[in-house]
Parts: sequence; C-alpha cells; structure tokens
Amino acid sequence: MNNVLICGSMAYDSIMVFNDYFKNHILPDQIHKLSVSFYVPELKRNFGGTAGNIAYNLSLLNTSPLVMATVGDDFQAYVERLSKYEIIQDYIKKIPDTFTAQAYITTDLDDNQITAFHPGAMSESHQNNISSITEKISLAIIAPDGKDGMIQHANECVENNIPFLFDPGQGLPMFNKDELMVFIGQADYIALNDYELQLVLDKTNLTLSKLASSVDALIVTKGSQGSSIYSKGEEIVINAIPIKIPIDPTGCGDAYRAGLIYGILNKYDWIKTGKLASVMGAIKIKSQGGQNHTATLSEIESLLGSSLN
Repeated sequence: MNNVLICGSMAYDSIMVFNDYFKNHILPDQIHKLSVSFYVPELKRNFGGTAGNIAYNLSLLNTSPLVMATVGDDFQAYVERLSKYEIIQDYIKKIPDTFTAQAYITTDLDDNQITAFHPGAMSESHQNNISSITEKISLAIIAPDGKDGMIQHANECVENNIPFLFDPGQGLPMFNKDELMVFIGQADYIALNDYELQLVLDKTNLTLSKLASSVDALIVTKGSQGSSIYSKGEEIVINAIPIKIPIDPTGCGDAYRAGLIYGILNKYDWIKTGKLASVMGAIKIKSQGGQNHTATLSEIESLLGSSLN
C-alpha cells in the first residue's frame, strides 16, 4: 500500500468582511498612534492549515493520507471533519492548554487583508516523531509547520529512507542559508511559488539550474500563469486551467500539492502529474476557503482529460 505522510499545520481560519475600505479609517499622519476598530457583521470559520488542506484534497482523490500535526484543546470540531473524510488521525498530537493554530483575517471591499496568526500548538510540532509510525510510508511532504518540527521531520525522513517533498511555503523566512541548503540536499522534490523561488535563490546564492539539479523535480507555481516542473535538465510547462470567475485563491497551493503527491505516488509522468495538480487548484479556486470545494473523481478526470487509473 502506498501510504503518504503529511507533516504540516492544522488550523482554523476566521474570515471577516469589513464593508468599507481600510484607507478610510487608517490615517497615514496618525499611524504612530494607531487605534482603530472595524465592524465586521460577516464572519466565517473555515477548516484550514497546510496539512488539513492537502489531506482534504487527497480525500477527493480517494486517498487516505496519514496526518502528523500538533493541535490544541479546541480541535474536536476538526476531529469530526477528518473522520467524515476517513483521514487517518493516529499521529495528530494534542498539546494540552494550547489552541490549535488559527488565522484571523479581515478583508475590506478592495480585497485588502489584515491578518493575525496565532501558531498555538503548531510550535510544538517537534513533539511528533516519524519513527513512531507503524505503517510503511512511500512518500512524505514537509509542509509549513513549527520550525523545529520541519527540521526534525526532514531528518527523520532521511534516517528512515522516506522520500519527501519539501514545501516551505509561508514558513520559508524562518530558515537561514545553511538550513535551506540542508533541506535542499535532503529533499527528493521541492515545491515553491515564483516568489518563494526567488527568495530561496537569493538566500542560498544558487542558480535556478543548480537548485533544480539538486532534486528529482523542482516544481514552481505561478498562479494564473500556470506552473513549471524542472526535472532532469528539462522544463515542463504546465498551463493553468482557465476559470471564468475565480473566487478565492486561499488553499490553491495546497490543492495543487495534493495533485503532485497523487501523481508521484501513482508514478505518473510529470506532464500528467502537473496537469492533475493544476486541475485540483482550479477546482479549489471556485470556492471560498481552503476546504469548501467538492469534486467527484469523474469530474476531476473530465478536467484532466484522462483516467486516474
């Protein structure tokens, strides 16, 4: 059995809408004594986190991943959701007297956002140990999580001969040059968006070709411009799936990574793997939040233009 392990964050995203413009209430000449309050009659609480989002998208592909994460005392609602989608929770550890990681996002009518993020139990991700897993793991992903946990889990993958996809995401600024070079030397695959790619190149002084040659595949996403997969000296260009009315990009990267994981597990070539990843991102962007989209296997295959078998 091809088991995939997802190491990353589980989080709640509280999204609030301010029916006005921040610029009308934040006065530049008074910024030194900022004190503002926004009335937000609309609030939605979504399930999120990199591990949660990737696991949800894999469930749409009829794949039940193992999730390794640390969560707080408020996690019960998420337990019920994961159970609904038959996502394995044996390696989710509750940290007493903490909250599950959560983001509080306020959006105005110009789609500007003010976000506050509380890492909570995520900071204790190093309390989980991959060596404790009894199942044989075919592939792991090291997604944004607590810094110590990401370093530890990458080391444990190497020690246990588990190939892994390094996906630093918003956690990238936590790592210095030496730490990034270790990750690059350990990883089998690396996934970045175009901004993150430039940040990695600047921090490490590597060229794109040198970074790409360090791994089996370097995957670079470019939003509506599609993505590129660099493997064995070749760049494979993956076109984005056209969407007439995109709703919300939140979680699109995680959906894309679920497609990558599925393709790697099933030994697809990079063209089919990249296209499946693009399809998953396109399905996600038509819904608000990271896990409110749905799709059947037949709908996914229709967009992909081929069978998933």
